[in-house]
Amino acid sequence: MIPVCRLEDLPEGESVRVETTPPVAVFRTEDGELYAIDDTCTHQDASLSEGWLEGCLVECPLHAASFDLRTGEPTCLPARRPVRTHRVTVEDGVIHVHLTAEEGTAA
Repeated sequence: MIPVCRLEDLPEGESVRVETTPPVAVFRTEDGELYAIDDTCTHQDASLSEGWLEGCLVECPLHAASFDLRTGEPTCLPARRPVRTHRVTVEDGVIHVHLTAEEGTAA
């Protein structure tokens, strides 16, 4: 479990990049929901935390590929491969990310 920041420090509609390997982006939607995905677009090396958040979708700032934060699935081209999703919890007012193991590795 990786501490990210205090819930009050991540405004609704914003995101934060967590410097893990690989980097993770944590999003707080306008509805206050929290999601975490791998931060790098699967189409080309761009930070999704710098993209545009609309509902549960994030648009890559480089070529406008879009990903569903709930599933990691791309919703339009040019991205064809999903990004990994990660579980997010809040404990004592602090956002935590629980990294999902990569395929072929232990959790």
